[in-house]
Amino acid sequence: MPEATSKPKLKVALDDDHVATVELTNGDYNFFDMEMLMGLAEAFETLDDTAACRAILLCASGKAFCAGADFQGGKNGANPAGLGNLDKGSGLSGHLYEQAVRLFATKKPIVAAIHGAAIGGGLGLALVADLRVGCPQTRMAANFTQLGIHPGFGLSFTLPRIVGQQSAYDMFYTGRRVTGEEAFAIGLLDQFVDQAEVRPVAQLKAAQIAGAAPQAVMSVRETLRGNFAEAVRNATDRELSEQNWLLRTQDAAEGVRAVSERRAGKFTGN
Repeated sequence: MPEATSKPKLKVALDDDHVATVELTNGDYNFFDMEMLMGLAEAFETLDDTAACRAILLCASGKAFCAGADFQGGKNGANPAGLGNLDKGSGLSGHLYEQAVRLFATKKPIVAAIHGAAIGGGLGLALVADLRVGCPQTRMAANFTQLGIHPGFGLSFTLPRIVGQQSAYDMFYTGRRVTGEEAFAIGLLDQFVDQAEVRPVAQLKAAQIAGAAPQAVMSVRETLRGNFAEAVRNATDRELSEQNWLLRTQDAAEGVRAVSERRAGKFTGN
């Protein structure tokens, strides 16, 4: 088995079954930031150019798959996931949503092992995968309205595509957490197993994909996904525009305070 390599806040290893394991290693909750997302995009693009890789297993160490932004005093505590810097005119060399588009533009099939929480942008990251395996401990939420802002990470395109318009309305409007059981019922998860089996089952599914003819698999994937990356780009343009003005509202400030203080928000519509 080839040796593992390290990138910012993640590990990458390619096994003899032609499956590359990409593991998030950014602490217990795998809060996302630019460094981790850029490293992830670079890893996926490198694997696209690696003939020995035929499928990717996306997984995470720690308690959560990816809990989104850090509201509990980390470096993003006062500015969730750098949301205040999302304006494409800001001159930032690595824009958050540009990394999201890079992830959606890659070619190899991805199976995600969702052993814990996938919240906000973490849910967006989970939906980069083609297939998802979860468990009773899985929690998934598009909690943006609880923060007083618009959904991001391309979720306004990807979530309705997977769960249907009505379930997307419910998740987006309420921002509530969906249990693993419900996630499986509405199609957010493709397999539902015990927590200890999440990664092995996801690994097996990735190995099954890798056992098929690789050029045919990538051809079928391209057919099924069509202009997926371009649609995500268009969605993030709209999401970004809406987030930029909503971030200036009093409700957005209250939403961030409420989440950091672990309480319900007291929104006024201002």
